[in-house]
Amino acid sequence: MDAIVDFFINWGYLGLFLAAFVAGSILPFSSEVVLTVLVQMGLDPMLCLLSASIGNTLGGVVCYWLGWLGNMQWIERWLKVKQESLDKVERFVKRYGAWMGLFSVLPWVGEAIVVLLGLMRSNVYLTTLTMFIGKAFRYALIILAIEGVNSLL
Repeated sequence: MDAIVDFFINWGYLGLFLAAFVAGSILPFSSEVVLTVLVQMGLDPMLCLLSASIGNTLGGVVCYWLGWLGNMQWIERWLKVKQESLDKVERFVKRYGAWMGLFSVLPWVGEAIVVLLGLMRSNVYLTTLTMFIGKAFRYALIILAIEGVNSLL
């Protein structure tokens, strides 16, 4: 794992973009480590924020399209989810729709939310925008925390 992190770090902003893309998709990875190291190395925090936010959002778009390609019958049949549970989730997603993209930053469930948004055919543009806002907010908080710690040292 260290070799992968080192690879992303050595590529700077592009490496951060790629790390965030991987982390935003269904693959398990922590782009926050790469972000922290790059900011600590002196790279521009705003460019890091932009690179990580765009990469992570595009990774989320991949999850959205995976959901778009699926259908409810597959989930019911292969994952053994009862129809009444699917109906409940569907009502919830339809009620809040693309705004659920704000929660795509949540660990483990964020990708599932985005896949469901694709499955439910939420507005792709609004979903992408809300994902970007949520992800940028999270990365901004991380950068502010790093900068705050650095100012104390």
